[in-house]
Amino acid sequence: MAEVVRINESGAATPEPQKLPQNIEAEAALLGALMIDNRLVEDVQIRLKPHHFFEPLHGRIYESILRMTDKNMVANPVTLRPLFSDDEAMKEVGGAAYLAQLTGSGAAVIGARDFAQQIYDLALLRALVGVGRDLVEGALDTSEDVAPLSQIEKAESELYRVAEEGGNEGKVKSFGEATRLALEQAEKALNSGGHLSGVTTGLDGVNAKIGGLHKSDLIVLAGRPGMGKTSLATNMAFAAAQRYVRDMEDGIEPSKSAGAPTAFFSLEMSADQLATRILAEQSGISSENLRMGKISQQEFRQLARASGELANLPLYIDDTPGLTIASLRARARRLKRQKGIGFVVVDYLQLLQGTGKGSAGDNRVQEISEISRGLKQLAKELDLPVMALSQLSRAVEQREDKRPQLSDLRESGSIEQDADMVWFVFRGDYYLAAKKPEEDHPDFATWQEEMQRIYGRADLIVAKQRHGATGTVRMRFDARITKFSDAIDSDYLPEMRG
Repeated sequence: MAEVVRINESGAATPEPQKLPQNIEAEAALLGALMIDNRLVEDVQIRLKPHHFFEPLHGRIYESILRMTDKNMVANPVTLRPLFSDDEAMKEVGGAAYLAQLTGSGAAVIGARDFAQQIYDLALLRALVGVGRDLVEGALDTSEDVAPLSQIEKAESELYRVAEEGGNEGKVKSFGEATRLALEQAEKALNSGGHLSGVTTGLDGVNAKIGGLHKSDLIVLAGRPGMGKTSLATNMAFAAAQRYVRDMEDGIEPSKSAGAPTAFFSLEMSADQLATRILAEQSGISSENLRMGKISQQEFRQLARASGELANLPLYIDDTPGLTIASLRARARRLKRQKGIGFVVVDYLQLLQGTGKGSAGDNRVQEISEISRGLKQLAKELDLPVMALSQLSRAVEQREDKRPQLSDLRESGSIEQDADMVWFVFRGDYYLAAKKPEEDHPDFATWQEEMQRIYGRADLIVAKQRHGATGTVRMRFDARITKFSDAIDSDYLPEMRG
């Protein structure tokens, strides 16, 4: 505990313990008021819990009052007396007569709500002191196994927990409040031109199917290597951030925007690689040519213009490798607090680490379960959509039909269980290209005709959706600039590049 230094008469410094924030009198007055009028319990029990009392005996008395009123029994000094006959702390303050003493001032009934608020606020301050004390003690511990960054992340997590408790007014909503929220979502969908009640994906076909990315949802986007998972996630992250900027310029309130500042946690690609993809998509210049420097002066000017336009985009990329689920959540909380993010993308789930200290081979399925559960908790805690990319098992490659299924989700059924939506991205031309016969082969003409039919076509398979029906959304994919877009129509035949 922190100490205050006093100077005694001889001039020597003597430490004096500093009292934690508390108000024993307010606690006693509140308990007396509750025993006088049990109806007050309904007003204070949603926020105030027994552990919020500084004096443990007061916490036990409060808990007993809650228990009795919950059973529709009268809670007063007479009915509570048998419960405390053997309580040592009660004996120290005069025994059961203390309960009657608490009800001595009937005037306390008038200020009961104010007493409850003060007790609650002081409990939060004590929790804050506890976080600070743990932080100091941890920082002073210089043993070899202490990791400073993990201590910072833990402290941030604890601070956020205290802050969340302080802002928590209880989860119960009246039906009127619930319908108002539903009406606001409907209004948002109407104002966006229809179909969109959440954060936009940037693709009209996908928005129409799912209604946008909804708060507190975990969306799992899965696919085999080469299908374009990262490209699609990058496209959607960019679209959400860009829409937010546009809505702000149009004077739309942030709460009514169909976009959102976005955090992109890239555990596989570096920030500059992702930026290159976005620049390629926006400038129309091949990402390969950008990397190789094979661009003209005119294309460079296009690139510079696109870069300038994107400079203030609220898209934040964290490319720290080897993140644990705990550190990712701490970083997301920080971005929510500092930048007001409303959408999180994680690329990809299997590259995250759990918090377990076991060896690398220890129960990977259990670790993935912890990670998927942690991502769902993050979505609920920050009240925003979280999109997590995921690998699929090689079972897909063994089948004749390469379209993914829920059973292909790699390493854990908990991914499917925790997710509110599961999407698969599938490109038939990727697999067909691998079967290309020689040009003088009899099947070459048939292969070429089929390739011409499906080239550039991509499917987003909505395999699970808590909010609506499953199904497939047809898209186009331009591999040259890694961009997904809406399919023009069902018989669209893109020009096939050599």
